[in-house]
Amino acid sequence: MIQTDILIIGAGPCGLFTVFEAGLLKLKCHLVDVLPNIGGQLSEIYPKKPIYDIPGYPSILAGDLIHNLMEQIAPFKPGFTLGEKAEKIEKTGEKEYTLTTNKGTVIQAPVIMIAGGLGVFTPRKPPIEGLEKFEDCGVDYMVKDPEKYRNKNILIAGGGDSALDWTIELSSIAASTTLIHRRTSFRGALDSVDKVMELAKAGKVNLITEAQAVGVNGDDTLESITIKQKEKGNIDINTNYFIPLFGLTPKLGPIAEWGLNLDRSAIEVDTKDYSTNVSGIYAIGDINTYEGKLKLILCGFHEGTMAVQSAFKYIYPDQKLSFKYTTVTGIEGL
Repeated sequence: MIQTDILIIGAGPCGLFTVFEAGLLKLKCHLVDVLPNIGGQLSEIYPKKPIYDIPGYPSILAGDLIHNLMEQIAPFKPGFTLGEKAEKIEKTGEKEYTLTTNKGTVIQAPVIMIAGGLGVFTPRKPPIEGLEKFEDCGVDYMVKDPEKYRNKNILIAGGGDSALDWTIELSSIAASTTLIHRRTSFRGALDSVDKVMELAKAGKVNLITEAQAVGVNGDDTLESITIKQKEKGNIDINTNYFIPLFGLTPKLGPIAEWGLNLDRSAIEVDTKDYSTNVSGIYAIGDINTYEGKLKLILCGFHEGTMAVQSAFKYIYPDQKLSFKYTTVTGIEGL
């Protein structure tokens, strides 16, 4: 069993920054995330997408922001449980919650901070008959380990940032890289579009537009994908891996069953401290809602900061909280 002061559900940017603010108050944190890697949407969906609204950074890549946040919280030694879903929550004491994940990990804490972004993400799957047969043996909905595709033939489908970014990234290590998109225009960043076009012109990427995957072929493992091209009919493309990157659909998941006040798929909070209707449980970032809510990372940072101040008072009602600027206190001497 894991015990901590604040259990944070969600290891995205807001959850990570909350660790920093909690650390300044000497509160220990443990983070749980259903995704296998730290960083939430920023790492899984668009790690190479530039972000422009982080104070002090005119532009920073999503993946670099997560790297910097990890460096920032390293002195506070947070714990992580990744690749597991926060499944069941019970109140097991006056100020004690016990959370159990779908894989049986048990974590206890007096405070729960829900920083789950838009909720649990499930991939949008193309409507291709027999696709499920090749999941984990040729069909991947996320790129978790690029090395998996080294010297392999891969076919990526999609027209957004994720499809473009991974086409660029994997084209340097795969034996062959094909990108198909049902339109001639792309939704991703213009710089990424230009890079893909340059790679296609150089013969490093096989770019096929006005096309979509309609069939998967193979026995025990994937052997080829049938694509339908506008006005050209069907063709089979030999490939080891088919990676349809059509985005992820957010769902609130088990959190919806925890007795929290909800507005559609968001958790209602008090803007004084971003607490929920359940004592000891807070919600920050994209997963919460209130009048005037803005779904921005920097707003989530503020919400986490205020929530941690309230959490300290909740855990230690008899202790006086003396807030000091980090420029005065430093971190090592805390």
